[in-house]
Amino acid sequence: MPAYATAVFDLDGTLLNTIEDLWISTNAALSAHGMPTHTLDDVRRFVGNGIRKLIERAVPVGTGAAEQDAVYEDFCAHYAAHCEDHTGPYPGIPELLANLRAAGVRLAVVSNKGDFAVQELVAQQFPGAFDAVLGENEAAGIRKKPAPDMVEAALERMCAPREGMAYIGDSEVDVQTAASVGCPCISCTWGFRSVDDLLAAGATTFVDSPAELERVLLGTAR
Repeated sequence: MPAYATAVFDLDGTLLNTIEDLWISTNAALSAHGMPTHTLDDVRRFVGNGIRKLIERAVPVGTGAAEQDAVYEDFCAHYAAHCEDHTGPYPGIPELLANLRAAGVRLAVVSNKGDFAVQELVAQQFPGAFDAVLGENEAAGIRKKPAPDMVEAALERMCAPREGMAYIGDSEVDVQTAASVGCPCISCTWGFRSVDDLLAAGATTFVDSPAELERVLLGTAR
């Protein structure tokens, strides 16, 4: 039997390397409004709490709400058209998911990214791999991570109990999410945050590769 019957994954920085497309779309939206652009590392620090927060962090201090909304809309339009230009799975992720599925582990994705992009990316990059896929949908009363709502909604869709579940992510938001759910958190070191960032957030369990993550989830780690 696997060590964990259910694995709930973050998307950006955990399963998919999306940072270049996020960076390009952020700068395209800012440029359209005559605002200064950012480096890739800037945008890496901005992501994790959803598109609204990304834009709030990216626009100049003092930008009004109406103009922030306009930048947000331009980002969404650009990202919808270009979210897969430079995006793909981290090496070893497709094999990890196939092996977990073969072992009977229930699999879900929960992401603070807009649901429109999450559904498209998962359908294109990991067809048929997941039992539940949720992007940001606060309009339906499902709060973004680190609130537990998205994970709880995924468990409900899979008819899965909280017991026997692990949450896997790459950021402080993911550490906080697992804490709010009350489940083990496994932190990936290949994502958008450094090990020091994760340690400062309270992370305690780390994996350095998808192969190592597979061994932990299946209970075959030596």
